[in-house]
Amino acid sequence: MLYFKEYPKSGCTEWVIFVHGAGGSSSIWFKQLKDFCSQFNVLMIDLRGHGKSAGDKPYNQYTFNEICGDIIEVMDHTGIRSAHFVGISLGTILIRNLCEMAPDRVKSMVLGGAIMRLNRRAKFLSAFGDKFKTLMPYLWLYKLFAWIIMPRERHRESRILFVNEAKKLCQREFIHWYRLIYEVNPLLRYFTEKASPVPTLYLMGEEDHMFLPFIGKLVKTQENASLCIIKNSGHVCNVESPDRFNQESIGFINRVCGYSA
Repeated sequence: MLYFKEYPKSGCTEWVIFVHGAGGSSSIWFKQLKDFCSQFNVLMIDLRGHGKSAGDKPYNQYTFNEICGDIIEVMDHTGIRSAHFVGISLGTILIRNLCEMAPDRVKSMVLGGAIMRLNRRAKFLSAFGDKFKTLMPYLWLYKLFAWIIMPRERHRESRILFVNEAKKLCQREFIHWYRLIYEVNPLLRYFTEKASPVPTLYLMGEEDHMFLPFIGKLVKTQENASLCIIKNSGHVCNVESPDRFNQESIGFINRVCGYSA
């Protein structure tokens, strides 16, 4: 089972589950923990092979459904029937997929730095990484991708944080996760064509040049989705603009619950 940590709040019935991106761990939410724990029960998870979670054995090829199944297993183990989900980067794809697998387990979605379509640059990087994933040390590729996705000086903290977390992976684990790329395009097309009825907030940095343009178009076609653009922030907006990220996401969850923001 995945490594997880619970932060229960006395008398609260609402759970918020955080899902990090590829190469990260639950520690990337350190700027969210205090604010969310003041209002909700919180569950932090390390995805398989990340942080303190072991990789899959016997190292079969990973799929999005399998990884979402890991999250549901933790929910069942902890007795959490349904929850609000907060994700970043690849974690947003996992949450959206989990919503398709088990819609009754997801009360709302906060998708930060959401990936809902790969533009030409992202597709080129994906193909480049796929070609060289077994030939180059994975940290070289990870540092290159982090620099391209988060290029500005104010993104430096995010780059360093994710590269340091990625050091906890191994080459084999990186390859298992990278192979998810073969599922990404058809999955994202499906998400685009089928809007989710679950209330969804997209939180995007205005400097997230790889993924923001499409999200701006997507929310116009999805009745239950809204978009908040955070100024002076890039892809990892929960790290670069934590106060705004926390304010917007907590307010959104409270509104879904019928509480005053």
